[in-house]
Amino acid sequence: MDANTRFDIAALERWMDANVTGFRGPLDVEKFSGGQSNPTFKLTAASGQYVMRRKPAGELLKGAHAVDREARVMKALAQQGFPVPHIYGLCTDDSVIGSWFYVMDMVEGRIFWDGDLPAVPAEERSAYYDAMGATLAQLHSFEPTASGLADFGRPGRYLQRQIERWSRQYQEDEMAGRSPDMDFLVEWLPNHAPQLEETCVVHGDYRVDNVIFHPTEPRVIAVLDWELSTLGHPIVDFTYHLMAYRVPSSIRWGLAGRDLPALGIPGEEDYIAAYCRRTDRADIADLNVYIAFNLFRFAAIVHGIKGRMLRGTASSAEAADLVRHMDDFAAIARHTAEQG
Repeated sequence: MDANTRFDIAALERWMDANVTGFRGPLDVEKFSGGQSNPTFKLTAASGQYVMRRKPAGELLKGAHAVDREARVMKALAQQGFPVPHIYGLCTDDSVIGSWFYVMDMVEGRIFWDGDLPAVPAEERSAYYDAMGATLAQLHSFEPTASGLADFGRPGRYLQRQIERWSRQYQEDEMAGRSPDMDFLVEWLPNHAPQLEETCVVHGDYRVDNVIFHPTEPRVIAVLDWELSTLGHPIVDFTYHLMAYRVPSSIRWGLAGRDLPALGIPGEEDYIAAYCRRTDRADIADLNVYIAFNLFRFAAIVHGIKGRMLRGTASSAEAADLVRHMDDFAAIARHTAEQG
């Protein structure tokens, strides 16, 4: 049992009794297999089921694993009618279970880990993708000040600051090693990033496997994993979601190389057009620059997972498999940049 799984369940039960309305024990705890960054647990009690997200144990990079930011943005967006789980409470007292955590509602629905949605009939898959695109466009429509999130991030220079942040995290994690493609992108991206001024709340990790769909309908009922959310530019956020079209199917959510018409999944151009219609845009200029950046950022995130794995603090059994693909993401990012 790793350090992320070992904690005082009785102490957590006492905290929930004091802080979660309607809670009744006893409490049973089961770790979910996902949650590469913040370990995630299913909590079963007499009063129902809950989900807990905690900071991982051990040495952490500065600013990472911000469960308090996750809880804050979900509470704010719930008040705007956006589909997120209900937050019961946030604990910033390390003495309870050894790190900060929050408890939220357990949303019952379907999570699809594979981008081709094999459990969905082909004639229905387009509707599921349309629901994902519509939900992200809805998020981007919220005005930060009206949502109580005016100070959730810094306005302006979002793409430049993101390039700086992920370049720094990649370079500072010396234990995880170096990649020639990543080093190329660290130099290339600052010289090609468009100047962007528009600001909205961005999710930062919007993928098919971070969305819960209704049990039977093509409707998003909850968006999960808000650790990377901030104030930023909607196109950067949308093109992170769009990079699934460039990622090979060896990554479960990747669509590159799949027969999309036969699968009933919209092609990249149609998916872009639908988002642009919803957000009143003519098109997306500099598309490959955004895609290259997002692939670079994802590779940097996986690079961080590699570092945590080597330090013994990686929180998921799937960490090693994901790390094996890090160089692939970096290579696709560089190829996209050189095309663009």
